[in-house]
Amino acid sequence: MDSVRITTAFIPVADPEASASWYSRVLDFRIQSVDAWSAILRTGQGDDSTALTLLGPASGIQVKPGLDWATCNFAVRDIIQARSDLEGHGCSPSAIEGAPEICLFFTVQDPDDNTLLVTDR
Repeated sequence: MDSVRITTAFIPVADPEASASWYSRVLDFRIQSVDAWSAILRTGQGDDSTALTLLGPASGIQVKPGLDWATCNFAVRDIIQARSDLEGHGCSPSAIEGAPEICLFFTVQDPDDNTLLVTDR
């Protein structure tokens, strides 16, 4: 088998357009497309590009927004700065936890109360 990589993650939302705007503004995702069913956002370039698909109720997804844990994590270069930036956007991230030699992380809620995990690797 060739090497496997994850190319997209899915998160349920109530309103794809509103959520896409938040993810773009707060987490710096680029909006690729938005319609009544979903929004596709991107980060990275070329082969390093990853998509985040926000699925609204019209998509038929059987999962409601408000996940206790989103199905993916969001890795950042500077976890202290990322936490501060989120606070600057009016978010209430948890305290940074973990061990520097293994992984540092915190959580934050998106507007649909999905718990997002932000990590340093």
